[in-house]
Amino acid sequence: MMKIAIIGGGAAGMACAVLLARRNMRVELFERGERLGRKLSATGNGQGNVTNTHVAPQYYFSDDGDKVARVLARFSCGDAVRFLEDMGGIFLPDARGRVYPAGRQASAVTDLFRREIARLGVIVHTGTRIARLSHDGRSFRLAWEGGAAEADCVVLAAGGRAAPNFGTDGSAYALAQAFGHTVTALSPVLVQLRTDPAAVRGLKGIRVDAGVKVLRGGRERYACRGDVLFTESGISGDAVFRASSYAEKGDTVLIDFLPDVPPDRLAASVGAGEDGLLCVVNNGLGRQLFRRAAGDRARVLALLKAFPLAVTGTLGFDYAQATRGGIPLSETDGALMSVFRRGLYFAGEILNVDGACGGFNLHWAWASAHHICEAIR
Repeated sequence: MMKIAIIGGGAAGMACAVLLARRNMRVELFERGERLGRKLSATGNGQGNVTNTHVAPQYYFSDDGDKVARVLARFSCGDAVRFLEDMGGIFLPDARGRVYPAGRQASAVTDLFRREIARLGVIVHTGTRIARLSHDGRSFRLAWEGGAAEADCVVLAAGGRAAPNFGTDGSAYALAQAFGHTVTALSPVLVQLRTDPAAVRGLKGIRVDAGVKVLRGGRERYACRGDVLFTESGISGDAVFRASSYAEKGDTVLIDFLPDVPPDRLAASVGAGEDGLLCVVNNGLGRQLFRRAAGDRARVLALLKAFPLAVTGTLGFDYAQATRGGIPLSETDGALMSVFRRGLYFAGEILNVDGACGGFNLHWAWASAHHICEAIR
């Protein structure tokens, strides 16, 4: 019986464990934390956004878009829903295509996996950080404090650097580097953006449904609409997380506070003075806009439709939902197996693949796991 070791008990690792154990392989799953699926339990603001009906290659960033497309072509949103519902539950899309469990509880998705993994008899090692991974010419050897194991194949699914509070601090890249792999430049995505604090002074805590554009060198790179929340150091919210995948230090974010209201209607409704925006925008926001415009009504009207913020950075990996960068896809074959060591596979966020906000990253976890498990024989 083939022995498979999976390093990482997150979404991709658990999916691999289920798929391989269903084929009667001997599977051991190693997780450095005390519980499986901690990051999965927090996804979608705790509601469990597990995939998206609009999954397509254009929503992903990678060094090999063609390979991403081939993986996605073999595992659709419908396939992901069927895979999850085979373990139990009902999964439904919202108006934007984001798919959630009907109970809107991410921790319940994790519980489905834990239950299925136990039912299949997967050997689970929690609180186990793999310190060394090697190959002796016959099999892989895994070593950790107080223990060791052997395996015929290894799936490295230990995540990236985002959200280290869930155990994904980037240390697993070293396991791949020991076999000659490289790691691309890493940066946090799906994260709050920093701006000049003076530009958001007095706006902390104000939340708006707004249009958001990212400009670089005056040219639009991305546009979306959704929640924008002003913070002490910049902006957050659903629209900002989506825009963060396209924004870099030095870019400009333009906020349209009233995307449904054309400029001529605004001009007819906005009065003079600090009270000129009553029942137009949040009172605190209205007063700040008038002050920044020094009472110039034309300038106020312009700021309502295009409030500029210079991006100075992000809040970093501690607050990010995903990692940009990782093991290059060019260092894997068509089955996502290492080109340097046969039998070593990569799944999920450890690869140089990240998706847009809205369930795309979790879909990559399921799709890459499925792709690998089809190849392992």
